Amino acid sequence: MSPPPHPETWLKTTASGLYCVPGDFYIDPVRAVPRAVITHGHADHARPGNSHVLATAETIAIMRTRMGAERAGGTLQALPYGEPLRINDVTITLYPAGHVLGAAQILMEHAGSRAIVSGDYKRQPDPTCTPFEPVTCDVFVTEATFGLPVFRHPPATSEIAKLLASLALFPERSHVVGAYALGKCQRVIATLRACGYDRPIYLHGAHMAVCDTYQALGINLGELRPATAAAKAELKGAIVLAPPSAIADKWARRLEDPMVAMASGWMRIRQRAKAGGIELPLIISDHADWDDLLTTIRDTQAPEIWVTHGAEDALIHAATQMQIRARALSLVGYGEEE
Repeated sequence: MSPPPHPETWLKTTASGLYCVPGDFYIDPVRAVPRAVITHGHADHARPGNSHVLATAETIAIMRTRMGAERAGGTLQALPYGEPLRINDVTITLYPAGHVLGAAQILMEHAGSRAIVSGDYKRQPDPTCTPFEPVTCDVFVTEATFGLPVFRHPPATSEIAKLLASLALFPERSHVVGAYALGKCQRVIATLRACGYDRPIYLHGAHMAVCDTYQALGINLGELRPATAAAKAELKGAIVLAPPSAIADKWARRLEDPMVAMASGWMRIRQRAKAGGIELPLIISDHADWDDLLTTIRDTQAPEIWVTHGAEDALIHAATQMQIRARALSLVGYGEEE
């Protein structure tokens, strides 16, 4: 009996993205293709115009919200976590990635060979999405956004405690928090609620639609109000969430003596926070940090890993030290979520 084919014989990197040959589909393609399997709804992984899209129901709902139903895909097929689906000569199963609501790892099984494409993922608790679930495989395809030992993310609750402490210390100032519209915004809100903050939270217009989608999908975010509809006095001492691009813009100047904060894993780098004019850096990331990347590689028990994007060299070196084969896929077009 011949051994199972190595995934490198049936998973190929192309100009459109990672292509599964026996299944005849692409994973998170960077250009429109006939058949796409999407890990999650961020703009660098979910792009418009694919003829057929397979993803979780939550990711499909997010894609519809962000792109419009007609651009999200010609045919949209929802697949629940843990439910196998046969596509040509490949069986696909989606498992939680813990990155944002609906984010999935894609397990592909072909002729006895197992490969997982993880998309983006994190291991920290997040009240807005299903926790990451380790799955064993022959090849694990991982990100490395924060693939350097300097990146070790503290608990999100401790960072939110800093925000609430600042609010108590400066009750007359609006606290504007830069956060990505999908995932980070909702996680910050849900963590604030979990920490006991029950006042209305104000949102930039770019955040409203995705928050509405989260609430429609059963994620309770409490009372949210549009910041642009509020009087300046109403925003005194309030928490306002906005896209990172807006917090240093004239949009933020209408707030009451704004305290500028940013929720990002990059806030670990003090020079980056200072250069962006961030008074209150909050180290909150929806990606695995260095320790969790290594933990995940061990948990999958994969003898080989492929790295899609990020700090590839450091993670490949660390995997090699763990007696795990590793190589960079050098995929283009990933890493910028918004």
